[in-house]
Amino acid sequence: MSETSPRGRFVWYDLLTTDPDRATEFYRKVAGWGTQDWPGSGAKPYTMWTTHDTPIGGVMELAPEMKGSMPPHWIGYVAVPSVDESAKQAESLGGRVLTQPMDIPEVGRFAVISDPQGAAIAIFTPKPGASQPEHVPNVGEISWHELTTTDHKSAYDFYKQLFGWDKTGDFDMGEPMGVYQMYGRNNQSLGGMFTKPADMPMPPNWLYYIRVPNVDDAAERVKALGGQVLNGPMDVPGGDRIAQCLDPQGAAFAVHARAD
Repeated sequence: MSETSPRGRFVWYDLLTTDPDRATEFYRKVAGWGTQDWPGSGAKPYTMWTTHDTPIGGVMELAPEMKGSMPPHWIGYVAVPSVDESAKQAESLGGRVLTQPMDIPEVGRFAVISDPQGAAIAIFTPKPGASQPEHVPNVGEISWHELTTTDHKSAYDFYKQLFGWDKTGDFDMGEPMGVYQMYGRNNQSLGGMFTKPADMPMPPNWLYYIRVPNVDDAAERVKALGGQVLNGPMDVPGGDRIAQCLDPQGAAFAVHARAD
């Protein structure tokens, strides 16, 4: 998390799980990721995910007090100029601060917030350092960020004010799903959001898509390694192909292959 990134850019992804060792082996084989120990983790082990030798996130064990009340899950980090100011802004916009702003030595400062509908996301201000140019996500990187919520219009307004995201297009998924609103920055789509039907039991949440060479092959590996394929593989508008999955510990994620 050492790069300096502009406001509204996803810069890091953490997996909190009940079995980091098994999760590490699973994602190595499904996503093709490498791993690298973070020397600053101290008594609580923290392993970084790498793709093309570049760290993109990390995995750590859920705290004992969280295991009974919170399932394994992924959380994305979005860059902001000031974590403290953005945390206060989130509260003023109807969100909540779940983890108060705190420093990661030599790395930056972060907080975990939830939007007004209850979906959790992290905000992050890095220490000054080298910046990597923005690009279309490569194979092995997180390529799409999807919000399932109870009110996507209000959620978009919240994130627009907090991160400066813009609408980049939409399409009607039909009844009962409704409109799928895409959003992004600098004329590049980052993901989409939609209002879940009343009979969809899950709470508001973010789902992160990993770009893979072939979705069907990745889905077969998910099942062979003890995970589940919840939806797909299937084509989506534009010709891309996706599958939505659970890893063996129950954390939701998705895989995505581009049409080009």
